[in-house]
Amino acid sequence: MENSNSGTANHLDVGSIPERVKLSPLRKAIAVRMTEAKRSIPHFRVLADIEMDEVLTLRKEINAQRTDIKVSVNDFIVKACALALVEWPIINSHFCDNETLQFPHADISIVVSIDDGLTIPVLRMADTKTVEDIADELADMTFRAGHGKLKMSEIRGGSFTISNMGMYGVDQFDAIINPPQVAILAASGAKKKVVVVDNRAVIRTVMRVTLSVDHRAVDGAVGAGFLASLSTYLENPKILLSE
Repeated sequence: MENSNSGTANHLDVGSIPERVKLSPLRKAIAVRMTEAKRSIPHFRVLADIEMDEVLTLRKEINAQRTDIKVSVNDFIVKACALALVEWPIINSHFCDNETLQFPHADISIVVSIDDGLTIPVLRMADTKTVEDIADELADMTFRAGHGKLKMSEIRGGSFTISNMGMYGVDQFDAIINPPQVAILAASGAKKKVVVVDNRAVIRTVMRVTLSVDHRAVDGAVGAGFLASLSTYLENPKILLSE
């Protein structure tokens, strides 16, 4: 016998009627913005596996000397992205009508999860800051984001976005570009894997990253070049301490 109830319960078994939960204003805003971005931007994606063992070793050495805020893997990723963006300015840009606005410094938007949504504080001129400076500033912004204390000026105007879900242990994911930016990096969890080095199977800690790019402004070779630069910095992280 068919269920005569109207609405979303029509196709459900008896006793499985869902609770209706209205979207919060923040969730509505995210829904509108992401739908528009996905509809209007021709995304393509480039992936790379990056060995993170040297980063983990260097991070441990740095944190052994710090008594306050600890440096995270994400702080190294931000610094490495910032330097790679300076090398590849078309990735560090906005797409506006029939032109791109390419920025001289990396103002990196960092996706932060908060209650019922996301916020994206911007780390200004990240290419000019040390890894430890980045750690201190991001810790402060993340704390204030969770308590609704960020200023509007702190979440506007980024030139590139990083979404890091490594702490959730995901293997890989795609991120939607944050317009008018032309690219976003999705960083997954760093996990032990067997890789081939000099024709030998060895165990390395590998992080998979996915770069989503706006094809109106950027071609595949440029996206690949950016990821090659990012890999070089993260696999040789002492460079990040001297830049």
